[in-house]
Amino acid sequence: KTYLPKGSFTTSAEEVIGDPQIDIVVELIGGIHPAKEYITTALAKGKHVVTANKALLAEEGRELFALAQDRSKNISFEASVGAGIPVVKALREGLVANRFDSIFGILNGTSNYILTQMSKHGWGFPEALKSAQKNGYAEKDPTLDIEGKDSAHKLVLLTYLAFGRLVDLEDVFVEGISRVSGLDVLYARELGFEIKLMAVAKKDKDNLELRVEPVFIPAGHLLASVDGVFNAIYVNSDKAGSLLFYGPGAGQLSAASAVVSDLVDLAQDVRAGLFRPNLKIVPDNSVSQLRKIQEVEGRYYIRFMAVDRPGVLARISGVLARFDISIASVTQKERSKQEVVPIVMVIHETKYKFLHSALEVISRLDVIKEKPVCIRIEQI
Repeated sequence: KTYLPKGSFTTSAEEVIGDPQIDIVVELIGGIHPAKEYITTALAKGKHVVTANKALLAEEGRELFALAQDRSKNISFEASVGAGIPVVKALREGLVANRFDSIFGILNGTSNYILTQMSKHGWGFPEALKSAQKNGYAEKDPTLDIEGKDSAHKLVLLTYLAFGRLVDLEDVFVEGISRVSGLDVLYARELGFEIKLMAVAKKDKDNLELRVEPVFIPAGHLLASVDGVFNAIYVNSDKAGSLLFYGPGAGQLSAASAVVSDLVDLAQDVRAGLFRPNLKIVPDNSVSQLRKIQEVEGRYYIRFMAVDRPGVLARISGVLARFDISIASVTQKERSKQEVVPIVMVIHETKYKFLHSALEVISRLDVIKEKPVCIRIEQI
């Protein structure tokens, strides 16, 4: 049932964009094209835009935001990150007095559902993915979600809101969860951690690191309890302190809530004859450069699948020592009838480039039968 006047509905986007009586255009078709062309035309014709299109804004936002500011119009995008979770407005307005040290986000419901099922039921990755697809939480081709690109799109927008820098998607290191196995989830729990696909923007002095990757987080941390298709954004700020935004990260009604919020904000301004620019984010001038992933330091969990014979551990340890990588602990289950067994190590802090180089050498050893799995132990 609708209360709109007769003739309000049309299947022609051009008819809406070209109507001089329409002040705000809502784009919810997704993808890059033709969404970009519709938004560009709407802005050129002097209309505000509401969108949930994180991929478009992350990849083409620099051009679109510049056009909007040139035309004194707004692009509102609350639904693009976390659907109905009001994190965009909170960062842009509610926390405007703050500088941010870090943002940690569980931003993809599909990946989080898969990891949750693996943790709770002891499933492997393929089984958990099938469950996600069966229940409508994963696409037939889930690559965008499970390989981290969807989270990277959202991280680009959160970085813009928090640090005033609209980075390129290529500036974000991205690694998905498809190589995480049931063994890794089991060992994580034994060590007191949960595995989450985490989008991270972290400031260290004048450097900003941006990455999306599976990480170990302490089981007692708030983010560790974010299960299923839910999303969460954990923000560390200098004045308001640590804040957690949590809720359904997808769904028609959740996204609609955010879209209507943007629409009402803009409609009130239009009605009052006001223009409050929402794209002029104050940059954090304490950040002078983006830190490449090769220079990022961290502790890591590593799982090797190795031939069960004497001397294997010594060979692995010898390679790590050549790259000045120190081992904190080693777990190797008692010998079994299987020829290939897992060897699990936790290492002390090292730069990613040193670990990556060491693992390349270890992978070529004749006693290593699978590519090692390496997961960062996140410091939150």
